[in-house]
Amino acid sequence: MLNLTAYHEAGHAVMARYLGGKVGLVTLEPGIGSGRYGLTEVRWPGDWLETRRGREQAVMVALAGPAAEMIHLGEPFHPATVQEWADDWRQADEVLRSLIPQEHTRFMALENLARLVVSHFYQDAVWAAVSALADELDAHETLEEESVEEVLSVWMDH
Repeated sequence: MLNLTAYHEAGHAVMARYLGGKVGLVTLEPGIGSGRYGLTEVRWPGDWLETRRGREQAVMVALAGPAAEMIHLGEPFHPATVQEWADDWRQADEVLRSLIPQEHTRFMALENLARLVVSHFYQDAVWAAVSALADELDAHETLEEESVEEVLSVWMDH
């Protein structure tokens, strides 16, 4: 079960790093209820989240965990329909609500951003970064900023 959570959290971390965020911590913890839980702490520069682009990127980071799990499992699930991803979808929806108040339009925008994240993860080097970080996370359960950077710089700083 931790392996799936490792891929999920690695997805959040890789997308955040790719979009210019700093990943301060990625951790796996025993969950309550679902049997799994993880946390990825992301810091964004300045008032980045107050901009339209920053909010859209925060949505992409929220949807990146489910996207990584989907690819790892080889199953095309919709992020809004899997119970374990409900918090990610809800978080993405809340962030986008201030930009797109109409529910139907916002839902379509969320789906488009989710597709964009999935297509990004299908790039060989990006998926290698997700897999490498998931492996390290599965082995150590918690990675701090320096360790995350060490793993991701091999794949993402070319």
